Amino acid sequence: MGFFSAILGNAGAVSQETLLKDYGKLLAQGEEIEIGFKLIRDTFMFTSKRLILIERQGLTGNKTEYLSVSYKSISRFSVETAGTFDLDAELKIWVSSELEPSIRKKFNKSVDVYEVQKVLALHVLR
Repeated sequence: MGFFSAILGNAGAVSQETLLKDYGKLLAQGEEIEIGFKLIRDTFMFTSKRLILIERQGLTGNKTEYLSVSYKSISRFSVETAGTFDLDAELKIWVSSELEPSIRKKFNKSVDVYEVQKVLALHVLR
């Protein structure tokens, strides 16, 4: 992920090995990380059981919030691909029956948003 892309708020993919090393202690027994992304200090990942959002807070980033969203609570989602002049793609997730998306994430062009959509569809449509 490039520095310029990160400043714009675009997430880039992170390897499963790095995510497992950094966040393996969050996983339940039998849960596996499928795909994950990093945005400056924040991380979000799709596991075999849920979506986990990790938000570093404060100036030092020592305080961390871990938000766990079960796939069954996701009512709908949308993926918007990057265009010719757009630098980013966007993911929107609605939790329960909210009118506005609860979660919005932007991706740089290096991320295959179709893969993100595939992982979400696999779990949400069960």
